[in-house]
Amino acid sequence: QVQLVESGGGLVQAGGSLRLSCAASVRTFSSYIMGWFRQAPGKEREFVAAISRSGERTYYADSVKGRFTISRDNAKNTGYLQMNSLKPEDTAVYYCAAANYRRLEFRNSDGARGYEYWGQGTQVTVSS
Repeated sequence: QVQLVESGGGLVQAGGSLRLSCAASVRTFSSYIMGWFRQAPGKEREFVAAISRSGERTYYADSVKGRFTISRDNAKNTGYLQMNSLKPEDTAVYYCAAANYRRLEFRNSDGARGYEYWGQGTQVTVSS
């Protein structure tokens, strides 16, 4: 069982930055692909970014490419999402997710159904 806890959300003005963290309670954190998803009110959950077990490969939604950076520190069992140049349309609840590499191929890491474990979410609000 993997527990994920997000932190770092908040209220920021457009153009500002936030850094989200996702702490995982698991011994073999490096066995898990990590992803970030978001869900705005009245909309479906959407893919934001994913990172491979070692951190060598990353994958971004077109809407955040060039503004967001996903990373991880396997020694600390923590994943991160650095969000720069934030826009009002980035307002959403952000969720981190994890999937064992045996269950999810990285090329499919943009699909929410592939993830086994989810955090509780953290609210990000960008004011105009």
